[in-house]
Amino acid sequence: MVKPWETVERVVNGTFNMQKRWIDSNDLHWDAAQSQLSAQNMYDRIYKMKFLPPGRGLWAMGSPLTEERRMFAALNNCAFVSTETMWDGNPSLPFTFMMDAAMLGVGVGFDTKGSAVANHKSLTVFAPSNSNTKNYVIPDSREGWVHSVGRLLDSYLLKNNSVVTFDYTQIRPAGRPIKGFGGLSSGPDPLEQLHEHIRNVLDKNAGKPLTTTSIVDIMNMIGKCVVSGNVRRTAEIAFGDPADEEYVDLKNYEVNPHRAEYGWTSNNSVFANLGMDYCDVVKRIIANGEPGFSWLQNAQQYSRMIDPPDFKDYRAKGGNPCLEQTLESMELCCLVETFPTNHDDIADYLETLKYAFLYAKTVTLGTTHWPESNAVMLRNRRIGTSMSGIAQFISRRGLDDLKTWCEAGYQQIQSVDKELSEWLCVPQSIKTTTIKPSGTVSLLAGATPGMHYPESRYCIRRVRISKHSELIVPLTEIGYTVEQDVVEANSMVVEIPIDHGEGVRDLTQVSMWEQLSLAAFLQRYWSDNQVSSTITFDPKTEGSNIEHALHYFQYQLKGISFLPRLPLGAYAQMPFEAITEQKYEELISKLKTLPEPSVPKPPRHPPSRNSKYKRPNVDLRNYKIKDKTDPEMELFCDSTSCVVVETEKSINSSDRLRSRNAHCRSNAWSALQMCGKKDRQYEVLL
Repeated sequence: MVKPWETVERVVNGTFNMQKRWIDSNDLHWDAAQSQLSAQNMYDRIYKMKFLPPGRGLWAMGSPLTEERRMFAALNNCAFVSTETMWDGNPSLPFTFMMDAAMLGVGVGFDTKGSAVANHKSLTVFAPSNSNTKNYVIPDSREGWVHSVGRLLDSYLLKNNSVVTFDYTQIRPAGRPIKGFGGLSSGPDPLEQLHEHIRNVLDKNAGKPLTTTSIVDIMNMIGKCVVSGNVRRTAEIAFGDPADEEYVDLKNYEVNPHRAEYGWTSNNSVFANLGMDYCDVVKRIIANGEPGFSWLQNAQQYSRMIDPPDFKDYRAKGGNPCLEQTLESMELCCLVETFPTNHDDIADYLETLKYAFLYAKTVTLGTTHWPESNAVMLRNRRIGTSMSGIAQFISRRGLDDLKTWCEAGYQQIQSVDKELSEWLCVPQSIKTTTIKPSGTVSLLAGATPGMHYPESRYCIRRVRISKHSELIVPLTEIGYTVEQDVVEANSMVVEIPIDHGEGVRDLTQVSMWEQLSLAAFLQRYWSDNQVSSTITFDPKTEGSNIEHALHYFQYQLKGISFLPRLPLGAYAQMPFEAITEQKYEELISKLKTLPEPSVPKPPRHPPSRNSKYKRPNVDLRNYKIKDKTDPEMELFCDSTSCVVVETEKSINSSDRLRSRNAHCRSNAWSALQMCGKKDRQYEVLL
């Protein structure tokens, strides 16, 4: 098993390698001694979990994927693509970009504006010409899969194109290892099904403008294909017009029963207009939590909402799947996560921000294989420096201290950005801060995710794992409950008892209004991008107030989503289940207590003050897995749904929760938390 110090070493080495390559290629000055000192400080602050790169950074930074193949797109968390210009000569581009990015594990947002343009300009879908058939032998590669989808779409969206057929014989059979990305091949079946579904959708559109439903259907089908491909995990968000009844009914499966098979792959939000009538949309939210809201006008005009309008993002077209980043079309963004509660004082936190921002700024030095993306990203250098553990911070230090840390931290980041940009001779970043929803990475650091409060102090955290995973035996021997996944036959579910710590309120104690106020607070004092927040509400007591709340908060936020509070046991094997302290102690009493790994900080889930049981430390240092050239993507993830997978997963929940948790499901805690060396020599490969 990869030891945590090895992961941190690889990430730090990769970061400084990227810097040195940039400096050398531009004939700039490289101070080896200063870089060595900076690398040691970065290592220390990552290892002590004062900040962490995103799961994507833990996976790819410093690996052959970036060091040798220069696949720097893999370091970015999320992206957005607009369909508004799809008719300007390359109509398949938004869809192939979605698929290509998704197969790299990047979450992608998209809009439905291409349908409105098609209707306005009377642009129709064409039936491919049967007079000539072109066969495409699909290469066994990510590029081959994407190119096949592009060819199929163009045969319908460009005039006078031939019918396209496919030869799938070059695609490796199911169960074969995938080089580089890790995991096992799914075989050609998911791609064949995607081709068939796309044909069915476009055949119905032939001779007519492309519909809103068709755009979202194709994007969702692509997402399902990628997830079905065994090792890729992605997320999608669709943006539409709140006045478009066709769009807002996409998740109404009584109206669109055919979409139940794949509609869960995206969250659906609307581009809300300031001052709009929210009544009809709110009715749907009370029913199933969708759609969410994006106030693009606020995002284009403002950085932090406390500052005057600066119109830095006047070209912005949308956002990423969790809506913490404002984005232009085909723009990607890099996130990095900090943990204020893991610091003794504000001076220590400000120092951490220097190295967190240094990591993220370094990622912007890498180009992608999409020229359109590079044109935006090299200009914007957009970064999202995030905070997690905010609920814990408020409980321990109070809101006034949070305001002080936010304001001082934001100014520190602007100063660091100016200094780094001058050294690297690149533009300052158009935006620098965010609040991401987080998930697994925050749990690694012992922090509550983003700004969200926990379901309960004591919870069962369920992790989905492949039925064939080598982790099943040691986890069972330790005493964790491991059971069959009730939805996916090839998966098992591991139950992990968690204590979020003393003094932190749970969601039952935090009203909808307080959650909205906290989101607005962070949008005002910290985030110049956006604040990702899913507001949990009681449909009976708070549902009728959502419309009024939106009227107030539309002037304070850039985006928001809602989720009805589900009763205990609303569906089987929920990702989090609130339990009592008695139940928690009962569960941990059954676990074997193993020798403490050498770690630089206390266990992240200490027993309660009156507990007679010591929380067991799961020590898998002697557990071996097959060596891989590249680290496997699924071991390094940072979403809210923690799943170890080598086979297709289904999220057994309401549709809103399925799409909300679809991004990058994996087991980061086993990859980084279990073992390590406390006192070691820092080695930076320069």
